[in-house]
Amino acid sequence: MDKHYLTPLFAPASIAVLAGKAEDPDSLTSYAQALHPALRAQRFAGTLQFVDTHTSGTLADLAQRRSDLAIIALPPAEVPAALEVAGRIGCRAALVMSSGMDADQAANLKKIARREGVYLLGPNSLGFQRPHLQLNASAAGPLARDGSLALVCQSGALTASILDWASNNAVGFSAVVSLGPNTDVDIAQVLDFLAHDARTQSIVVYMEGISNARRFMSALRSAANAKPVVVLKAGRKPAGNEAAQTHSGTIVGSDDVFDAALRRAGAVRVRSFVELFSAAKCLASRYRPVGKRLAIVTNGGGPGVLAADWVNEILLDLGRLSPESARTLAPQLPPLASLADLIDLSEDAGAEHFRLAVDAASHDRQVDGVLVIYSPKVGSDACAVATAVAEVKRRMSKPLLACWMGDASVVPARAILREASIPSFRTPEAAVGAFGNIASFYQNQQLLQQTPPPLSTLAKPDIEGARLVIESVLAERRKVLTEMESKTLLAAFHIPVTKTILARSAHEAMMIATQMGFPVALKIDSPDISHKSDVGGVALNIHNGTGARDAYTDMVQRVARLQPDARINGVTVQNMARARRGREICIGLVTDDPFGPVITFGAGGTMIELIDDRAMELPPLNQFLARRLIERSRVAETLGEWRGASAVDRDALEQVLLRVSEMVCALPQLREMDINPLIVDENGAVAVDARIAIDHAANTSGGRADSFSHLAILPYPARYEQVWPMRGGGEYLVRPIHPDDAQMLQALVQNLSPESRYFRFISSIVELPASMLARFTLIDYDREMALVAVFRERSVDAEGNITETERIVGVSRYVTNPDQSSCEFALVVADDFNGKGLGSRLMLSIMDVAREKGLAEIDGLVLANNPGMLKLMRSLGFVVKPFPEDADFKLVSHTL
Repeated sequence: MDKHYLTPLFAPASIAVLAGKAEDPDSLTSYAQALHPALRAQRFAGTLQFVDTHTSGTLADLAQRRSDLAIIALPPAEVPAALEVAGRIGCRAALVMSSGMDADQAANLKKIARREGVYLLGPNSLGFQRPHLQLNASAAGPLARDGSLALVCQSGALTASILDWASNNAVGFSAVVSLGPNTDVDIAQVLDFLAHDARTQSIVVYMEGISNARRFMSALRSAANAKPVVVLKAGRKPAGNEAAQTHSGTIVGSDDVFDAALRRAGAVRVRSFVELFSAAKCLASRYRPVGKRLAIVTNGGGPGVLAADWVNEILLDLGRLSPESARTLAPQLPPLASLADLIDLSEDAGAEHFRLAVDAASHDRQVDGVLVIYSPKVGSDACAVATAVAEVKRRMSKPLLACWMGDASVVPARAILREASIPSFRTPEAAVGAFGNIASFYQNQQLLQQTPPPLSTLAKPDIEGARLVIESVLAERRKVLTEMESKTLLAAFHIPVTKTILARSAHEAMMIATQMGFPVALKIDSPDISHKSDVGGVALNIHNGTGARDAYTDMVQRVARLQPDARINGVTVQNMARARRGREICIGLVTDDPFGPVITFGAGGTMIELIDDRAMELPPLNQFLARRLIERSRVAETLGEWRGASAVDRDALEQVLLRVSEMVCALPQLREMDINPLIVDENGAVAVDARIAIDHAANTSGGRADSFSHLAILPYPARYEQVWPMRGGGEYLVRPIHPDDAQMLQALVQNLSPESRYFRFISSIVELPASMLARFTLIDYDREMALVAVFRERSVDAEGNITETERIVGVSRYVTNPDQSSCEFALVVADDFNGKGLGSRLMLSIMDVAREKGLAEIDGLVLANNPGMLKLMRSLGFVVKPFPEDADFKLVSHTL
């Protein structure tokens, strides 16, 4: 049960080919004409049989020789019948290579596949390659060389082009998968398989569209957590939306949101085909970046300066040798060498000088990667230098990149670098850019590790009150809240707002302003006006009652003239914000298709669209993510001491972002929002104006407060936290796992008895490898759940001081099966806590979560010689059966 469900597709032991007769090429489709020689060009590691669906008796003959995979390359009209044949001969997966099938035909194939229990790649797919299996099930050209890089591509033409490039650049692949339009097995499922594929060390993706954002983000986060993922996306849409009703909606385009999604998933985005090739070179060398400090070793000052300039341009850091390394290296280099910023070896440098310099940089703690730039000189030996650099590379753990400038004279040297798996580039900028891509992966991993916790330390929001406001507006068939309604919503989530009162006449405006105290601001109140300033609907710094009265009259007349169809409720009166030297910020919300709500942050005020400051992040946020969001904005530079003003209260700003995140998670009806301006200074933050657009919630689970189906990333499910009494005294907390539990989980495994470890992991594992530890603690709550039992232990030292430490003493988890209706569980309890009721409680709790998720059955494998676990399963009502595939195991299952 540990094998991935797509193993029959991408790692089949046996294949049935339904692609016509190779000896009659005129009757074959174009795909079949390419497929037959592609399959026969090398010896497939499994069994391969060619089937003619028109031959009598074929089905009966094959019924006793089941195949894992069926490859179908027939005319579109014959594909449905061939897919049914595949199901009847026991195929668990099918590849359909047939072009030109429309959405209706593809939907029919999906129905057949689901009925027959077949995972379907296609139609309109160019196929796939698995070089280590000697399997070329594609029409993309010759089989690629074996390697550790996986390619997933939504364009057949680009798949063939990348493979052609790779053959000339010594780049090998663990898998190549071409996905066409309307395919059943989608990009998310392929990424999920590659995340668990031991042959794959890194992944390159070319994509054109996403069918399901939640599933895509879930799979991408899982893959990027395990290995580097680089994405090139086509179809970048222009920023701006004519239908938007807020400033945020008009300045944020879907491509910006895609950037934010990839960053949050821990993946790296490249902008061009050339960059994709550059990233592929680096990833094929199995580089694991550890930072963004790049040291440059060169024998030419000009190219070195160009590289250094580009380091600064793309926000990397120049890696400089430490004083100790520089002192040691300097006497061994030519007299004119310089180690100030670049490691400039001068024109007289030879192969040994390069070797010494690269070796010194590779061992320096202030350097994360090394770029070697070689410029051809009279009397120098490009091949000798390449050989020396290749020798150092064998001992390096840091990324090493090369740029051998020139053309004909350095071709042999580039071949030496290629054989040594050193990524080589023709220009310094391309090499620096390639390092920047893998450095971005390192930075994005910090975002991936964030599992936003609940805001349990803050005052609870009035969610029901906020819902009543929204429901009343929708009941009036309105979708834009007035300023007062918008501020009421913010106040329900404890976001500070300026006191605002609606005046319905000039006389009321004068009285309200006088009672509030001057100065005041007046703003038009209309559900039909998105941007008040555009129609003269804002009057600031009014200092007396007469001014308030006159401003009201002038404003209503002016707005009626400029926008005669607008409904005018009156004018709101509010005190001017206190902070004369405060910074104006805009915190917004946009809703993207397909990623859902996105939180934006940037400069506010009337110049927002001109300044074009739009940092953004997918909710939910925690403090780390909120801080990073602020840092990515251009206005962040003004938040410290600036032009004589004191530094702002950053904590207050972060708290507003966390509260906005809480709003977005709790209120699926929100579509767009502007808190503009939010004025922040050294004393705190206050929302001066706000505008919110709403619509009826879609895809929610009965409107429950804990329903997050509108989000691309699920927040930490705090509702599953429960305190339970322990048999024999004391209590323990059962809660969902999160990334910070890694060390406690490792300690649990290390302290298990050898027998307990074997029962849980079916191996003599002593501790969890880093990759497994990450996979167990950084989980996607949408597809799986892990509950930990946390026990708080007290210890008293010799002086009587009491210390409390937390310890994980048990874990239960389930992972949803591909059928989306059942799940597989696992359970482990610390040896010294056996017999205290933890196992039963953890199993009952994880079953409750699976039941709430809508799953119908939970099952698992238990070793037949594990009587304690089998006894527990029976006591909980599980059915225990023999496991047909392995007599050493029992299959236990329970209907939920």
